[in-house]
Amino acid sequence: MSGSTTGDTNVEEESITVSLLSAQRSVPNSTSQVAIVGSKVCPIESLDYEIFENEMFKQDWRSQGKLQILQYICMKWLLCFLIGLTVSVVGFCNNLAVENLAGVKFVVTSNMMLETPAAAGSGIPEVKAYLNGVDAPGIFSLRTLFVKIIGSISAVSSSLLVGKAGPMVHTGACIASLLGQGGSKKYRLTCKWLRFFKNDRDRRDLVTCGSAAGIAAAFRSPVGGVLFALEEMASWWRSALLWRAFFTTAVVAIVLRAFIDLCLSGKCGLFGTGGLIMFDVYSANISYHLDDVPPVLALGIIGGILGSLYNFLLDKVLRIYTLINEKSIFNKIFLACLISIFTSCLLFGLPWLASCRICPADATEACPTIGRSGNYKKFQCPPGYYNDLASLIFNTNDDAIRNLFSKGTDSEFQHSSVLIFFITCFFLSIFSYGVVAPAGLFVPVIVTGASYGRLVGMLLGSHSNLNHGLYAVLGAASFLGGSMRMTVSLCVIILELTNNLLLLPLIMLVLLVSKTVADAFNGNIYDLIMKAKGFPYLETHAEPYMRQLTVGDIVTGPLQLFNGIEKVSNIVHVLRTTKHNGFPVIDEPPLSESPVLFGIILRAHLITLLKKKAFLSTQVPTGIDAWKQFSAEDFAKRGSGNGDKIEDIGLTEEEMEMFIDLHPFTNASPYTVVETMSLAKALILFREVGLRHLLVIPKISLRAPVVGILTRHDFMPEHILGLHPLLVRSRWKRLRIRFPSWGKIF
Repeated sequence: MSGSTTGDTNVEEESITVSLLSAQRSVPNSTSQVAIVGSKVCPIESLDYEIFENEMFKQDWRSQGKLQILQYICMKWLLCFLIGLTVSVVGFCNNLAVENLAGVKFVVTSNMMLETPAAAGSGIPEVKAYLNGVDAPGIFSLRTLFVKIIGSISAVSSSLLVGKAGPMVHTGACIASLLGQGGSKKYRLTCKWLRFFKNDRDRRDLVTCGSAAGIAAAFRSPVGGVLFALEEMASWWRSALLWRAFFTTAVVAIVLRAFIDLCLSGKCGLFGTGGLIMFDVYSANISYHLDDVPPVLALGIIGGILGSLYNFLLDKVLRIYTLINEKSIFNKIFLACLISIFTSCLLFGLPWLASCRICPADATEACPTIGRSGNYKKFQCPPGYYNDLASLIFNTNDDAIRNLFSKGTDSEFQHSSVLIFFITCFFLSIFSYGVVAPAGLFVPVIVTGASYGRLVGMLLGSHSNLNHGLYAVLGAASFLGGSMRMTVSLCVIILELTNNLLLLPLIMLVLLVSKTVADAFNGNIYDLIMKAKGFPYLETHAEPYMRQLTVGDIVTGPLQLFNGIEKVSNIVHVLRTTKHNGFPVIDEPPLSESPVLFGIILRAHLITLLKKKAFLSTQVPTGIDAWKQFSAEDFAKRGSGNGDKIEDIGLTEEEMEMFIDLHPFTNASPYTVVETMSLAKALILFREVGLRHLLVIPKISLRAPVVGILTRHDFMPEHILGLHPLLVRSRWKRLRIRFPSWGKIF
C-alpha cells in the first residue's frame, strides 16, 4: 500500500472553489466539496450510474431465473405507472389548491375594495445535477417532498410572482426516488422485490421518469414532459428510458383528464372546468405571410437579449440572497416576508395608474367582475367600466397568461398597462425567486414573455396579419428560449398548451433565434443556478482548451491504493484519514508475476466488510467462503444519507492485525484510460457512460499499474485552470459577449 489519492467528488486536492458560493472544509491531505442545497451548505457525492460489477453482483445475476428477470421488468414498469399516478394526483391537487386559495384571496380583496376603496428554489437545478451524477443529501427525502408540495401551494397562492412547474418537477423526482428506494426500512418499503432497484442506475431512470411526469402534470403536456426530461434534465439516455418516460407521462395525462372531468360539474370550486389544453388559442384560419417574418425575427432577437439579461440579473440577485440567507434563519424569514409585503403593496398600488375602460359589448362574461373570480376587474372603476391592468394583476398567473393569449381581444388592453405589467413581471420574478419558498421560473417567464409579445403586437397594430394574442404566444416562446435555452421541448410544450399547430413554423423560428442570440452572452438559467449553488455539473461539450491537454496533465497525486489482501489496520487508517470513495486494488507477487491492476473498490463496500468483520488470520485468499458470509444485497445502494460511517465501527487490537481478501468485492472491470488520452475525449467517456471513477493507466508497462483516478472534480474548469493558469488567457476558450462592467458592482 502506498501514498494518498484523489477519490471522487469528495476527494479534492487543493484547487480554487467551484464558485463564489461553494465552500470547502479542510482535512488532512484532502478537502471535501460542498454545495448549497436549499439554504444549507451540505457535502455532496458523485453517483455511479454504471453498475459496480464485483463477483458478488455477477454471482447474484447468474443465479437469477426467468421468473425473477420477468419480475424485475414488470416491477420497473409498475413503478413507472405508480409514479405517473401519484404525480398526476399530486399535480391535480396542487392546481386545485392554488386556484381556490388564490381565487379566494382575489375575491376577498375585491369585496374589501368595494367597501373601502382607499383601502423558495424550483428544485430543477438539484434534480438536473442529480441526473448528471451529483448526489446532494436530502434532496429526495420524504420531508423534502412534503415541504415542496405545501410550500409550493402557499408560495404560488401568495403574491409572490413564482410558478409551480419547477416544484412539480422536484416533486415528481422525490416521488420516483421514494418509490424506488428498494427495501428502505425508514419508509417501510421492505418488500423483497424492491431490492432490484437498490442501485444508482435504476434510481436515475425512475427520477428521470418522475421529472418528466412533473412537467406533464404542471402544464398538462405529456409529450413535452418527455422531451423536457430528454433535452434539459437527463445527461444519459437510452431507448428503454424513452418508452418508460412516455408511459409515465401517458398515465399522468389519462389520470388528469379523469380528474378534470369531475370538475365539469362545478364541484372544484374556483378551479373551473378546464381541460388538458390550458390556454386554447386555436384558430382554423390563421394566415401569415413573408412580411410577417421580420417582426417575428425581431421578436426572437429581442427575446434572446432580454432572456440573457434576465439570467444575468437573476444570477447576481441569487448571490446576494445567499449572502443574506446564510447569516441566520431570521434573515431568511425576514427577506421572504419583505419581498412578499413589497410585492403585495406594489401589485395593489399599480392598478391605480391605469385608467378605467368601458366594458366591451361582446364580452363573453360579466363585465365588470364583482364578488367573484373573473377577467374584467372592477377595481376602483364605476359600473360598466373595468381596469385592464387589474385584470392582469388581480388574477392567478395562469389566468393572466390566458388573458394575454386570448384571441379577439386586440382592444382589451392599453399600451401603458401592458408595459407596466411587463416591467413589473420582469423584475418581480427575479426578486421573488431565491427566497426560502419553493418557487418555479417557468410560469413567471411565460407571463413576462407573453406581456412583452403582446406589447409588440399592439405596437405593430394593423401592419401585421397576426393578432395580439398570437404575438403574446410568440413572445412567451422567445423569452423562454432566451432564458432556458431549450428548443424542441419548449416548442412541444407551447403547442400542447395552446392547441395551435398552425403556429409551429413561427414558434420554431423564434425559439431558434432567441436561443442563438442568448447563447452569445451566457448560459441557460438552470446551469447558472447550479454553478452558484456549487454543483459540479459536467457540461455536454468539453471546453476548447481541454483538447490541448492530456489526462496525465490533470492527474494529481500521490496515489492511495490497496493490495488484493489488505491488513485491517491499513484499511481503517485510510478510511479515517481521507474522504475518498474509490480505491484501486492491485495484486503483487506472490499473487501475480508482476504488479497488476485488479480493479477498484468503494468506501461503502470496505465499511460493510469491516462492519461484518469478514477477516482472515493470514494472507490467504478466502475462495468460496465469501458467498457464505455475504449476499449482493449487503452491497446494494443505500437510501440517501443512510450509509454507515467508519467512525461507528469498533475493532479490537487483535482484529486490527487481521486481513481482508478484497478480490470478491472489487469491480474487476473498471473503465480505464491511458495517460496520453485527450482530456476532452476522457470527459466525453466519463459523462456519456455515467462514471464515478475513471482509472488512469501508464503508457509504459514498466511503471506502476495505475497512475491515478479521475473523478468529477478533475474535469471541472476551475480545477483545470487552477493547475494550468496560463489557459485563462488562452485563445482556446468559449467566445461570448460580455455584459457591461457595471455588473461588477454586484
